[in-house]
Amino acid sequence: MRILSGIQPSGELHIGNYLGAIKNWIKLQNEKNECWFFVADYHSLTENYNPKEKSKEILNLATDLLALGLDPKKSTIFQQSQIESHANLAWIFNTLVRMSELERMTQYKDKASIQKENVNIGLFGYPILMAADILIYKADAVPVGEDQIQHLELTRDIAHRFNEKFGQTFPEPKSLLTETPRIMSLLDPTKKMSKSGGEKSYIALTDFPEIIQEKIKSAVSDTGGGKDKRGGENLLEIFNAFAETKNGQSEYSNYKRYHEEGTLKYAEFKPALAELISNYFADYRAKRAELLENPDFVKNVLTEGNKKTSAIAEATLQEVKQKLGLII
Repeated sequence: MRILSGIQPSGELHIGNYLGAIKNWIKLQNEKNECWFFVADYHSLTENYNPKEKSKEILNLATDLLALGLDPKKSTIFQQSQIESHANLAWIFNTLVRMSELERMTQYKDKASIQKENVNIGLFGYPILMAADILIYKADAVPVGEDQIQHLELTRDIAHRFNEKFGQTFPEPKSLLTETPRIMSLLDPTKKMSKSGGEKSYIALTDFPEIIQEKIKSAVSDTGGGKDKRGGENLLEIFNAFAETKNGQSEYSNYKRYHEEGTLKYAEFKPALAELISNYFADYRAKRAELLENPDFVKNVLTEGNKKTSAIAEATLQEVKQKLGLII
């Protein structure tokens, strides 16, 4: 299958980002699919950002993706804003989508409630650019979390409408639902892990072992005399997500049983969890340090990916323009 997905460059990655997307990308890549992964820098402009930091964020994200295991020999890795055809196709798709459809988008409502001073048109039309990102490469499938299913359904609708009105052009991509745990904030287990909760609420992939130890130590566990177990359940979920070895799985089973019995000793469990996470990302930290010494390699990966995708995207755009009657 031709698989496509992207991630925004908006600061450091945390373990929720990794488990929710990138871990699955690496799996799909290694299953010998035709994979296309991109830095969604145009999408990141819909949020508040510092333009002086944006180029650094783009390069850091590309560095992280390579350090985590994306292989430019197996996957095409590129930068969204450098492929002009994305925005051109999005404008055409604007004419196929009704305002009322975009107003129903849950993610738009959620983000608009957070950034009330910056409810911009880009945020409103985000799903249309996302549809262009996907359809311009005629992707067969898109790995998404549950929060993106609504957007992908709109993408399928756009493909169907275009095909019906102008002739068969786009496949209707299916969703590859990423079955990942919902990782919650270390400080508030009722909220999804996010950088907006403050540095102690999440574990960044770049955190050194001593930082991870400190964050896990201060993480909320069971509260109210053990009546509210959501904090402990979140920590157990994180442990399970990284316990890939047989030994790790057996340890998780024991910790879970102790938690259910109300006898889990957090003074023992928390250090074990911190060590597990630290060891899991040890290779990533080492590889990232190497890549930081060679930024030209990372830039070259993006440049080569941009060249490859630009030709394909432009061919699709010309096909679309032909069917719309724009080429004389």
